[in-house]
Amino acid sequence: MSPPNTAPREFAAIDLGSNSFHMIVARIVNGSIQVLSRLKRRVRLADGLDENLVLSQEAIDRGVACLGLFAKRLQGFSTENVKVVGTYTLRRAINNQDFLEQAKAVFPYPISIISGQEEAKLIYSGVSHTQPEKGRKLVVDIGGGSTEITIGDNFTPIRAESRHMGCVSFAKRFFPNGELTVERFDSAYQLAMEKMEDLMWEYKDLGWEHVLGSSGTIKTVHQVLLANGYRDGLITEPRLQKIIDICLEFKSLNDIKLRGLLEERADVLVPGLAILLALFHTFRMNVLRYSNGALREGVMYGLEKSFQVGDIRQRTAEALAEQFDLDQQQANRVERTALILFDQIKSWRNRRQISDLRSMLKWASLLHEIGIVVNHNNVHRHSAYLISNRDLPGFDFEQQTLLSVLMRYHLKHFKRSDIRSINRYQCRDVLTLVRVFRLAVLLNRSRQASVEPTQLMLTIDKNHWYLKFDPDFLTQNPLVLADLEEEQKILSLTDLVLSISS
Repeated sequence: MSPPNTAPREFAAIDLGSNSFHMIVARIVNGSIQVLSRLKRRVRLADGLDENLVLSQEAIDRGVACLGLFAKRLQGFSTENVKVVGTYTLRRAINNQDFLEQAKAVFPYPISIISGQEEAKLIYSGVSHTQPEKGRKLVVDIGGGSTEITIGDNFTPIRAESRHMGCVSFAKRFFPNGELTVERFDSAYQLAMEKMEDLMWEYKDLGWEHVLGSSGTIKTVHQVLLANGYRDGLITEPRLQKIIDICLEFKSLNDIKLRGLLEERADVLVPGLAILLALFHTFRMNVLRYSNGALREGVMYGLEKSFQVGDIRQRTAEALAEQFDLDQQQANRVERTALILFDQIKSWRNRRQISDLRSMLKWASLLHEIGIVVNHNNVHRHSAYLISNRDLPGFDFEQQTLLSVLMRYHLKHFKRSDIRSINRYQCRDVLTLVRVFRLAVLLNRSRQASVEPTQLMLTIDKNHWYLKFDPDFLTQNPLVLADLEEEQKILSLTDLVLSISS
């Protein structure tokens, strides 16, 4: 009797946007989504929508050609494993059936044209499934033809709205032939304010803890900020205004040059900035963080209903642990020791991040041996490489980088200069976390629960750490003592001190 087919399920999610068509191909591995490929083609469908809401044949041809390309990648996929959604331009076009009929000739999968409210909810789902923030969130997305604004709790949207304004449609309306003036920008901004005016008070009454933004315009602003020295990439009104002021020095959208700005986005950046500035003013936002999850991720996660969990990072970490067959008991021992040490530390530079840092230590404990699948030698290097080069839904860039640092320096020698600030994480806190994790791994090197000390007290005086064990523990465990003495030597080379006693 042949063994059952256990090949991971592969599926695809496609977003037919007003500016670009996006496709994600993924599979489910050990209960987690693993992205296999992403395809993006700039179709500029909204360019072909005239004032009578008729979609030109040229725009239809561009869209159909792109779907033909996607179909080649999807050969062999069953219909139930492919979900395709059309958004603003296809919603508005009175001849959208012409597009759908012509698409059938090259693309054998059904296309659903979704409402603006459904689009907003899917965007919210895509953000919620890929970002670490819990609690109430305001999620905004500036697309080519529409802007979606959603408030929700965890995975559940409470109020979702879509407005007829996007970077491509505003470019056509306010900046014909790319002509750029302050007056044109102000007109675009004023209309965006008017379109959202009715949402202001209801959204403010609902309130939110976090503000996240996805897709083209917000991604572009985020990349420009990173390229111009803003290491955290956070979007604030003063930073946004600075970018706007630089752009308004140009006479044409097509001439705009900014470090970090892709040439293909230059002609739609300013219209998007007008909408983004209006979002900041309407909802009185203080700071906006870019999310790499968006509509297509929402569609993707909607294909599999088993992903509604309270902590996305838990799902991601546990899936990796299962995929790489990690020693769960050893991970638990390391975590237990790490948290005993962590909870005794009072000298954190940024006390508001204590809960976040504690969580990072837990995930590092679970995953630190992932590099064994490559080679036991230099496992710390292999683990760091694997963690820094994987998609880790639920972990943002800074968290993923911190995990990688913990993996990289939990064994062997390191230099103080290797430990740097990671955007929002300050250098001293990162170094403290590295030292805790090194000790937790060291004290469990025997991989036996019977070797764990019953008493473990940590006292810190600047760079000098005092570690006290229960009586006779060190004499009864000479290998642990030898490892601790080696750690003392390693730390002394970096002007760090470790004292041990029973």
